[in-house]
Amino acid sequence: MHLWCDRASLVTSRFKKHFLMNQSLTVVPHQEHSITENPVVKQQQLSIKQFIIVSVELLLAIPFGLALSHFIFGGIAWIFGGIISGALVFQTCRVFYNYLPKPNRAARQVGMMLVGITIGASNAHANLANITAGVPVFVFLTLFLMLCGACIGYIYSRLSKTNLLTSMLATVPGGVGVMSAIAADYNKNVTLVALVQALRVTSVVFLIPLIARVTNHTSTQPPISSTHEPYSLELLLLVLLISTLAVHIAKLLKIPAAPFFASLLVGITFNPILNWLPWGGDIYFTPPLLIKLLGQMLLGITIGEYWGEKPTFQKRTIGYAFISVAMTLAAGVAATLLAMQLTSWDWLTCLLVTAPGGAAEIILVALTLDHNVEIVTAGHVVRLIAINSFLPIWVFLFRHFENKEDRREIV
Repeated sequence: MHLWCDRASLVTSRFKKHFLMNQSLTVVPHQEHSITENPVVKQQQLSIKQFIIVSVELLLAIPFGLALSHFIFGGIAWIFGGIISGALVFQTCRVFYNYLPKPNRAARQVGMMLVGITIGASNAHANLANITAGVPVFVFLTLFLMLCGACIGYIYSRLSKTNLLTSMLATVPGGVGVMSAIAADYNKNVTLVALVQALRVTSVVFLIPLIARVTNHTSTQPPISSTHEPYSLELLLLVLLISTLAVHIAKLLKIPAAPFFASLLVGITFNPILNWLPWGGDIYFTPPLLIKLLGQMLLGITIGEYWGEKPTFQKRTIGYAFISVAMTLAAGVAATLLAMQLTSWDWLTCLLVTAPGGAAEIILVALTLDHNVEIVTAGHVVRLIAINSFLPIWVFLFRHFENKEDRREIV
C-alpha cells in the first residue's frame, strides 16, 4: 500500500511538471506576440504624431504671419510664418524630445492644391491670346535656365568635391521635395540637396517682394473677399472634392507636380463651366481668404521642416551652398535681361517669370503683388513641365559622366 502511494505521488508530480511545461510553452508565444509591434498600429501612431506636429506648426505660423505682415513681407508673410514655424517645431522635437520627424509630404500636397485653386480662380478670365504668344519665349527661357543649371551644378561639384548627380539635383531649379526624393532613390546626399533647394526657394521668395517694395511696386490687389456669397460653403466643398479627384487622376497619369497642376486646372475652369450651365449664371466662386492663407502656411511649413530636419552642416558646406544659390540667382537675372529684350513685359514681370524659385511660391508672390499673374503662371507652368520632362535625361547623363569619372579615378 505504501509503495502504491509513492508511485501515485510520483505520477502526480510528473503530470504537474508536464502540465506546467505545456502551460509555459503556450504562454510565451502570447507574450512575444504582445511585445511585437503591429505595423498597422505603428502607422496609426505615426499618422497621429504627424497630425499633431502639423497642427502645432499651423498654430505657431498664425502669430508669426501676423507679425511679419506688418513689415516688408506684405501678403507673402504667411509663407515665412510657416517657414519659421516648421523649422522651430522640428528643432524642438530634435533637441528636447530626441525625436526626428520627417518633412510632411502630404501637408505640402494639400498646400499646393489650395494654392492651385486660388491661382486658378484668379486666372479664370486670363487673355489666352497673350499667353499663347509667349509660349516660345517661355520655352527658350526655360532651356536657358536649364543650361545654366547644368553649368552651375558642374561648378558646384568641383568646388564642394561633391559627385555630379548630387550637385545637379541640388542646383536645378525644381521643387525641394521632388529633388530630395530623387536623391533618396539614387542613394545620394538627401540632406545636402534639401539644404541647397530650400535655401534657393527661401532666398527668391524673400528677395522679390523686398525688391518690389523698394521700387514701389507694392500690392494693389484688394484682399480676397471673405464675405458670405450665395452657396459659398457649398461651392468651396464642391471645388475641394473635384480638386481631390483631379489630383488622384493626375497622380495615376504620372503628371509632374500633380497637386498643383490638377487644382490649377480646376480653379481655371470651374467658374466658366459654372457660368455655362443654365442655372449657374448668377453664381461665382471666389476662394475664401482662409484657403489662400492656409495654402501659404502649409507651403512655408514644409520648407521650414527641411531647414529644421538636419541643421548640422559644416561651415564650408553652407558656404558652398550659398555660392551655388548666388550663381543660380545670377542666372535668373541674366534670364530676366533676356526676357526684357525678347518681350514688351516690364522688368518686374520678367523677373517673376524667370525667378528660379518654386512655381507655386513665385506665382503666389505675383498674385500678392497683383502683377501679370496669368503671364507668370504660364511661364512657370511651362518651365515646370519642361524640367520634369527632361529630368530623366538629365539624371541619365549626369550618372553617365559620374561613372566615367569614377572609372578614371580607379585607373
